[in-house]
Amino acid sequence: MTRLNSQPVSQATGPAADIFASIQAAIGVVPNAYAGIGTNSPNVLSTLLAMDATLAKGSLSKKEVETIKLALSQDTGCDYCLAAHTMIGKSAGLKKEQILAARHGSASGDDRLDALALFARTVHGTKGTVPVETVDAVKAAGYTDTQIVESLLAISAILFTNYFNRVNDTVLDFPKAD
Repeated sequence: MTRLNSQPVSQATGPAADIFASIQAAIGVVPNAYAGIGTNSPNVLSTLLAMDATLAKGSLSKKEVETIKLALSQDTGCDYCLAAHTMIGKSAGLKKEQILAARHGSASGDDRLDALALFARTVHGTKGTVPVETVDAVKAAGYTDTQIVESLLAISAILFTNYFNRVNDTVLDFPKAD
């Protein structure tokens, strides 16, 4: 049972109803996380969707964005986002071993994805200025300054969703992640 205000998507009105209709038209369903966020703050859901749309137009591939989202969902312990991004990661072309590697910080066979996952974990897990070695390592893996900035947006977006789902105890509507 969720902890924050919740209502069926079919009962939404105003801006929430408009956003839910757009989501439903795009992917066929309104995931529980989006329903919960939008029920409580359509403006926040709109901002979150705009962040993801910005990432989709950026220079990071879907695999790279999903690698970041998987790494941080594991680190924060968000079962909802682990389930969602395991499924989305597969559709983005990540292999099962790459998904597990991103989640657990092990080698995936793709040094670039591994460097990106480590960068995201380090940014999230450190306080103060991120060590220069961390930035140098992700650059050495071939990431540009633009991609580093875009990865920070991906980190911000997934951390918000992780935190929302952990506070709300959002009910899974995706297959549970292995």
